[in-house]
Amino acid sequence: MENLYEKIRSGLAFNKFEVRELLFVEYTCPLEDEAFGIWTQSDYLIHVLSGQKTWRTPRGSWTVAAGETLYIKKGAAIVEQFFDDEFCMLGFFISDDFIRNILKEISGKMDFNADPKNSPAAAIEVHNDPLLSAYFQSMLTYFNGSQKPSDLLLEIKLKEFIINILTTPHNPSLAAYFQSLLEVEKSSIRQIMEANFNFNLSLEEFARLCHRSVSSFKRDFKKHYNLSPGKWLLTKRLEYSAHLLKNSDSSITQIIFECGFEDLSHFSRAFKEQFGVSPLNFRKDAGAKRTLPASF
Repeated sequence: MENLYEKIRSGLAFNKFEVRELLFVEYTCPLEDEAFGIWTQSDYLIHVLSGQKTWRTPRGSWTVAAGETLYIKKGAAIVEQFFDDEFCMLGFFISDDFIRNILKEISGKMDFNADPKNSPAAAIEVHNDPLLSAYFQSMLTYFNGSQKPSDLLLEIKLKEFIINILTTPHNPSLAAYFQSLLEVEKSSIRQIMEANFNFNLSLEEFARLCHRSVSSFKRDFKKHYNLSPGKWLLTKRLEYSAHLLKNSDSSITQIIFECGFEDLSHFSRAFKEQFGVSPLNFRKDAGAKRTLPASF
């Protein structure tokens, strides 16, 4: 699974601006694989200039087309291509600390229009009012220019977007999510693991996703689940694969990919140890007789 943030940051061919941990990019995606997995340790905002793509997780799927905008929380997703038009987007990678610092700076100075309930969804659709449409057009102007804008100006432009979301009535779910970041200084292990368990990430990548060292991640994980990350991940992935075998038409090959297993032999062996039958036989006749997790 590819780290999109690191790929863009280290790539020489991208039209991008970097300001410390912040990353701004005008990105044209080559039309190659029909579906591929990506992850990032930071949230990111995409505004589609042409084409369309679907971001899919166990908690939902979001298709965005030209003129539409999606805010995607830190974590992993399966991205599905459409081959009708070339896909081009503006992408902004935003750290939690940057958002928190802006909230602390403006708190008490203006009213926020936030939904009282913070959505647990992995992504949030952004409603583009005239102000936001003009905002993205102004950002595109910088990418089309011959000179990089100053770091201060780029930070101010990103701050403009966040304040716009917080103070206008069109995006209460995203405003609530921004405000929720003030309540915790560290990313929630439980929220991140429940949202990303099915993706084939290494222990080191899960630790980065949770903004912890590997040793801190293991220690905090044990406090939450009283299990090692490896044992917990295997159980969750097997339960999810059983759910898909019973409730979807996906092929076993697709299910292996969607549940984070390396290959068929590993999946089949682990599945049989857990459920007593092969995945194929489970789907044929054993699935209807077994008690599975109600939902994912």
